[in-house]
Amino acid sequence: MTLNQYTPEEPITSIATALAPAALGIIRVSGKNSIQLVSKCFSRPKALLEAMGNTVVYGWIVEKENEELGSRNEESWRKIDEVMCAVYRAPKSFTGEDMVEIFCHGGPSVVTAVQNLMLKSGFRQANRGEYTFRAYINGKTDLTKAEAVKEIIDSHTDVSRSHAVGRLSGSLFTEIDQIKKLIIDTLAAIEVEIEYPEDEETIADTFNRSDIENAITRLQSLADSWKSEKLYQDGARVVLAGRTNAGKSSLFNAILKEERAIVSDIEGTTRDWLESWVSINGIPVRLFDTAGLRETDDVIEARGVQLTRNLATDADVVLYLIDSTAGMNEEDISFIKNASEPLIVVFTKADINEGESLPPGSHSVAHTPPSAHSDAMRNAGLNVTSVYISSKNGKGMKDLFDEVTKLLTAGLTTEREQAGIGSERQKNAVAQALECVKHALISADDNYTLDAVVQDLEDALDFLGEVTGDVTPEDVLGSIFANFCVGK
Repeated sequence: MTLNQYTPEEPITSIATALAPAALGIIRVSGKNSIQLVSKCFSRPKALLEAMGNTVVYGWIVEKENEELGSRNEESWRKIDEVMCAVYRAPKSFTGEDMVEIFCHGGPSVVTAVQNLMLKSGFRQANRGEYTFRAYINGKTDLTKAEAVKEIIDSHTDVSRSHAVGRLSGSLFTEIDQIKKLIIDTLAAIEVEIEYPEDEETIADTFNRSDIENAITRLQSLADSWKSEKLYQDGARVVLAGRTNAGKSSLFNAILKEERAIVSDIEGTTRDWLESWVSINGIPVRLFDTAGLRETDDVIEARGVQLTRNLATDADVVLYLIDSTAGMNEEDISFIKNASEPLIVVFTKADINEGESLPPGSHSVAHTPPSAHSDAMRNAGLNVTSVYISSKNGKGMKDLFDEVTKLLTAGLTTEREQAGIGSERQKNAVAQALECVKHALISADDNYTLDAVVQDLEDALDFLGEVTGDVTPEDVLGSIFANFCVGK
């Protein structure tokens, strides 16, 4: 996607809701004369044309025959759907242009018919992200807020959504703006020294050092926030592994709170892997249920076992399940010792081990306390975290989630009281600004010329301008907005 495909003010239209059966569908239009163009397809054109901004007009979307001849014969109109039209007038709209949102019934046929009529009436099909791009170029938003729109759409959990909402509300823009002010104030002080050089003895005396140190601290905090924000945006891969009948599918279903995987006492039931998004303490997680690890002559099952091993080597966390009623064997010990990824040992079927939920007349399984399993791990030389759970009654599930969270967030700041950066583009620009400000301070301490310090600080301002969009190359803009959906 290139910027020359985004033509400012040209009337554009798109379907803004999913093209699937629903109560409502929305067709969004924006651009010069957009209200007039919609009125040509509206049963009450005068009411639409005279409508004030931020008001709604009721009527019908109709196809008028011989409209170019000024026909007002309603009998010749072909009704498409009964609608409500929300009117927005420039500059008080999302794009900063005149806009109309047509709320029609949500059947795919109806929505498509209205959209096709808009295309016939003088609108062009909107490109990906074109509405948000127009909002940006018309000063209605900055790049941090624009990118936050897509983050909200793509968010998997309430936590990731709330982080994006913070950026949409301006938290990152405000933080960048305050850091820029610290740098600008320093530049202003240096300019005074350039005009009156005899007033200071050294370069370091020309400005308030604490402002630059404050800027460095705040930029470092932003740079450090990226790993945490990326975790909540992209999520983590958590793989359930273990021998056959260890309880992987039961745990998979318990975490999802639905019956997705087949649970059976027959070994080798799971031959391929299943995956689903889940939330673990607010962290988006792609959870994988895999085939049981064992030697087998079944070609298909053997392939599933190999896939399990491959998935485990590419996981952020491996949950290795062991049936607590059977205990560990050499195969378990070997897998755990050779694991290259962070791993938690999960002893399952705690309810059975404690004599719960046994059928009438059945023999109780001998109780093996968690301490016995811990001793067995210690004797085998396994220094890894272990938890004791029941997928059936939920025992130990909170402990399991907490241990997974500890591994995924080790070394990260997850409780955000300040702004965090929301994309790798922002992270790179902030990191470069940080290096420039650090170098400016070193230059001042080493008594370099004022020009060198000024150049470093001006470069830092340029990089911070890239974050918000004050200074942004065209190819970067094209890349950002091309990843949006058409209706945005």
